[in-house]
Amino acid sequence: MCIPGYLFKEKIYISYRALVYRAVRDSDQKPVVIKLLKNPYPDFSELLHFRNQYSITKNIKSSTIIQAYSLEVYQNNYALIMEDMGGISLKQYFTNLKTQEFISLKEFLQIAISLCDALLSLAEHRIIHKDIKPANILIHPQTKQIKLIDFSIASLLPKENQSLVNLNVIEGTLAYISPEQTGRMNRGIDFRSDFYSLGVTFYELLTGELPFKSDDAMELLHCHLAKQPPAIKPHPNPLLVKERGQEKREIPEVLSDIVMKLMAKNAEDRYQSASGLKHDLEVCLKQLQETNNIEYFQIAQRDVCDRFIIPEKLYGRENEVQELLAAFERVSNGNSELMLVAGFSGIGKTAVVNEVHKPIVKQHGYFIKGKFDQFNRNIPFSAFVQALRNLM
Repeated sequence: MCIPGYLFKEKIYISYRALVYRAVRDSDQKPVVIKLLKNPYPDFSELLHFRNQYSITKNIKSSTIIQAYSLEVYQNNYALIMEDMGGISLKQYFTNLKTQEFISLKEFLQIAISLCDALLSLAEHRIIHKDIKPANILIHPQTKQIKLIDFSIASLLPKENQSLVNLNVIEGTLAYISPEQTGRMNRGIDFRSDFYSLGVTFYELLTGELPFKSDDAMELLHCHLAKQPPAIKPHPNPLLVKERGQEKREIPEVLSDIVMKLMAKNAEDRYQSASGLKHDLEVCLKQLQETNNIEYFQIAQRDVCDRFIIPEKLYGRENEVQELLAAFERVSNGNSELMLVAGFSGIGKTAVVNEVHKPIVKQHGYFIKGKFDQFNRNIPFSAFVQALRNLM
């Protein structure tokens, strides 16, 4: 591997999509990290995602976000030059046997508070990360400094509407994505989607396992959409030890409530601000430092949203939704039915139909849809053609 102006030291990460190297920049002997696409002939989409990382992070000046120095052309590819903070992924940090001996509840809270600072930086710049997970969080083993990485699918839009797409092309990591990111929730994606992924990350760090585990992608989506994760409190975590001894400790109830609130299925039921979450975690840390114990308190008392958001809950269509769900229940038992939904333009036909996403995922069914367009009346059976194309 050779890029003019850089001396490569070692390969530090490899995935099915990217290669990451540690190097030194010749001009000033500054240590850097270089990220390359693994595919020697990447398609337009891969190049676009790569440029997206640079364009989003280059203007962020935050101690909790990895800094991008430059984007350079390399053969048929791009090379993303980033700062080298000497860290390892949080996933690697918490699975390192040598490190486990020193992990404590206090250290977890400090890491969690630092991640809140990262979310505050994202909120300040109106960025949705969409792929928060332990593998995308760096920690310095000595200083415990935290930095968020990998903005390849991040968005600068305050809100996105996620369309229904094939499981293989859903953006994000299935084990950590929010219900609305699946495209089967009939809800848009905003900054609160990152809170859900952060909740899954906290759950994994506290319990040592993911809240939902399945080799079936459709089953995993159903879990995110409809199932509640196993309770945290009964699980003593082997990674967490008391400050003055090696006795394993159970996770405090209030910390369990914080994680469960982050993982609420509806965005309106989660934390509405990173500052509100940070306040609750700081209260936990203060109690732990002063009394070596965390007493229960009412969470989210300082959680105030800093922007006006209209809830996306569907109102006044309960009867129509129940009719559709009842029809789907009959079809799933072997019957065949055809239902037509009619109404004036803009009255909410699509929103009603989209409400059947969740039960269809539960039954491992397929959801395809087509819509007759008033401006394309000359195309016979256009809605049926549009729907059937979704199966391709």
